[in-house]
Amino acid sequence: MRSPHREELPGMNLLRTKSVEQSIRDTESPEHQLNRSLSALDLVVFGVGIIIGTGIFVLTGQVARDKAGPAVAISFVLAAIVCGLAALCYAEFASTIPVAGSAYTFSYATLGEFPAWIIGWDLVLELALAAAVVSVGWSGYAVSLLDDAGVTLPAELVHPPGEAGGAVNVPAIVLVLAVTVLLVLGIKVSARFTVAIVAVKLSVVLLVIVAGLFFVKGANYHPFIPPSEATPTVEGGSAPLMQVLFGIKPATFGWLGIFAAVSVVFFAYIGFDVVATAAEEARRPQRDLPIGLIGSLVITAILYAVVSIVVTGMQNYKDLSTEAPLADAFKAVGHPAFATVISFGAVVGLTTVVLILLLGQSRVFFAMSRDGLLPPRLSTVHPRFGTPYRSTVIMGVVVAAIAGFIPLAKLAELVNIGTLFAFLVVSVGVVVLRRTRPELPRAFRTPLVPLIPVLSVLACLFVMINLPVDTWLRFLAWLLVGVAVYFAYGRRHSRLAGGRV
Repeated sequence: MRSPHREELPGMNLLRTKSVEQSIRDTESPEHQLNRSLSALDLVVFGVGIIIGTGIFVLTGQVARDKAGPAVAISFVLAAIVCGLAALCYAEFASTIPVAGSAYTFSYATLGEFPAWIIGWDLVLELALAAAVVSVGWSGYAVSLLDDAGVTLPAELVHPPGEAGGAVNVPAIVLVLAVTVLLVLGIKVSARFTVAIVAVKLSVVLLVIVAGLFFVKGANYHPFIPPSEATPTVEGGSAPLMQVLFGIKPATFGWLGIFAAVSVVFFAYIGFDVVATAAEEARRPQRDLPIGLIGSLVITAILYAVVSIVVTGMQNYKDLSTEAPLADAFKAVGHPAFATVISFGAVVGLTTVVLILLLGQSRVFFAMSRDGLLPPRLSTVHPRFGTPYRSTVIMGVVVAAIAGFIPLAKLAELVNIGTLFAFLVVSVGVVVLRRTRPELPRAFRTPLVPLIPVLSVLACLFVMINLPVDTWLRFLAWLLVGVAVYFAYGRRHSRLAGGRV
């Protein structure tokens, strides 16, 4: 049976939990109630919409040329397996605790308030930076399309300070603010917009697969796994943590290159867990959320693998573009018209990625505010649109500023480590909740517990230690800032402080 309620312990207790029942009751409060309008199909579309983006349109060429060769398809599959293990854990939590906040909410019910705060703070970093990074990528494709149409924007309006004579990235700011307005207008409006955009994006991906097959040359697949090559020794903060801890130096190509590529292409799947943040807006969350999480991941993993096989068959991996591999592969075989269509698809596709990242980010803020860990005004729901408009607008403005004024090359790595950390905690939480609340009804149960959660933890750790030391230090610095904010505000204002619920 369940152990005594830790949420009833004195306010200083950092491990006080918010019961599953209380989490669900909070969703029924009129001033905090979100509209339940999303179907299982909507959630799958959200998942596909956020996953298909940077991975297909950018990373394929970079990773194939520099790390894995044609075997980049294997790297995509391995990264999908890492995410899939976490997805099975997310699905159990999301169907058991259908509340906004994703990993933050799950942690609050299992590990306690302070760990939940750390996860929430981590998700703020992950989703905000991911939205900013993708916005900058969108800006690059948009500027390229405008150039093709004869419209050239001055460099100072398309680059942040310190890059190519830039002053501000105006297209990125415009995109983020426009998406923010959509999110304020309502989740169903956003869902309809996403369906239309995802349809365009999938059409472009299928075009690449079907049309590209006619230009595949078998010789480009030999060798499918190029022989391993030693890389120059990396020292200092740029060295992978694995090298610092175990003396294992990174390599390109071969199986070491394939595994190293996993830590890069993992970014391609960033955001599938955002489906869980829409739990309060799903019509039948116990059924729809597992379908949305697992369905979107399976669909996109297949598409990633097939596209990478086609593209590396069209053009030798050594010649692939690192900026626009799909479009440039068609240019290389003499079909520039296809390249224009693909670039258009990239612009359209990355739009939905930004939208869904901001959706997830605002819902995490909403959940943390409703629990009193952030100012309560941030959890106010708009009386007409039924959306947490204050948190949505605030985070939209912050992300727009980041995308417009800050170079994000190094910060992008923080997105990966933040996501992996959240996956790890959710995997641990499944085992904890099985032991502390075995009687809870679970519409979906993670199979082979504790084996699957343990494998998920190990897989996440493996990818994390392939990230640079500098990334770890920046991540720890962000968490320390979060600790300071919690003790300065969240601990005293928490709704669980003093037993208030």
